[in-house]
Amino acid sequence: MSVKPMPVATSISQPFWQALNEGELRIQQCEDCRGFVFYPRNHCTHCMSDKLSWKPVSGEATLYTYTLTRVPTLPELADEMPQALAVVELKEGVRVNTTLTGLDESEIRVGMKLKPVFHKVDASGNTLLRFTAEHKALDIIPYNNPFESLNRNAKGQIQVPISNLAAMSALANNEFTDWSEAITVDQALINAFADLSGDNYWIHTDPDKAAKDSPFGTTIAHGSLVQVLQSRMQFALPFEVVGFKAMVNYGSNRLRFPAPVPAGSQIHARAKVKAVDATPKGMQLTLEVNIHVVGQERPSVINDLVIFYR
Repeated sequence: MSVKPMPVATSISQPFWQALNEGELRIQQCEDCRGFVFYPRNHCTHCMSDKLSWKPVSGEATLYTYTLTRVPTLPELADEMPQALAVVELKEGVRVNTTLTGLDESEIRVGMKLKPVFHKVDASGNTLLRFTAEHKALDIIPYNNPFESLNRNAKGQIQVPISNLAAMSALANNEFTDWSEAITVDQALINAFADLSGDNYWIHTDPDKAAKDSPFGTTIAHGSLVQVLQSRMQFALPFEVVGFKAMVNYGSNRLRFPAPVPAGSQIHARAKVKAVDATPKGMQLTLEVNIHVVGQERPSVINDLVIFYR
């Protein structure tokens, strides 16, 4: 996942972003009036025709206007200060909001000739469009893997310091861990949780009544019981966060119980890092934990667990 905030492709703009990933700049052209259109739309801005097609262009441009930002609008942009926000005009006549790269402040002039730079921002090849002076020897900014220089612990996990914003942000790669070992949720465990919590509802604790009246045909575990059992299921995270003074469970952004866990079932869990956010008070990591009955595709628990490091 990109360290920087990324635009969200829509059904209309997807061809633009896909082309960037392939190292090409494509914009829309009207098949009726031949005018070029940007940003991506359903209709031509010149004649309102809906006959638009995607055409590759060179990216030759001039700088229409720019501004330098010296205070980061987001923590993830702190390493780019001062950031050169720009509007460039392609030779096809359309204007594009972008950022300039590879230029000193003294080199930037309104009207200067520019060329595109394809900035690879993650291991999946997602690419942002930036611009630099036409004479610069810069066409592609390759992805820099933030994990390459980091140490590993005795378990083989990458040790990620919370001070390394690039590496922390890259943890949110939308990839699940392998499954944990399975544990059995039997009636004795369900009864013990009922005694502890005070939730003695028959659907959990009365097998005879549940066999007759429950839509599940048997007793089922409390959703909260299944949730807390995630502490007993050790899924193998590929990383270890290090360099913090304190770590706390900050709660859950989302907690759902989509499917029941019948008494006697085996359950297992897996997880993925959903988001990493730098805040003024520390680093916040959201870990999506899914718990399933073994062999079932639908999860019994979805828990977006928020862990706070400082």
